[in-house]
Amino acid sequence: MRLLLIALALLTAAIQYPLWWGKGGWLRVHELRKQITEQHEVNAALTARNNALAAEVQDLKSGTQAVEERARGELGLIREGEVFVQLLAPNEARPQTPRRAAPATNTPRPAQR
Repeated sequence: MRLLLIALALLTAAIQYPLWWGKGGWLRVHELRKQITEQHEVNAALTARNNALAAEVQDLKSGTQAVEERARGELGLIREGEVFVQLLAPNEARPQTPRRAAPATNTPRPAQR
């Protein structure tokens, strides 16, 4: 009887091993669910980024406001007749001065010497 009990306990342990630690065991399922949740979060962030980029592309295609905003912010351009004022902190390094946008005319520029 004792031998039968030991044999049944060993068989039960042998059956339980793949359930918990095997290729498709509970621990692996838990790990994969965690990875899926993390991937959903990454996908949501990338979808939001793609939507923002698509909106920016649409804005650049449809109007001049976005182009003007980028020219002002990234290139430091100002319109003709505008005054550029920049306040610096006492210890702040001086940035480059902004460039003026070329007037939108079709006349050729004179040759520079």
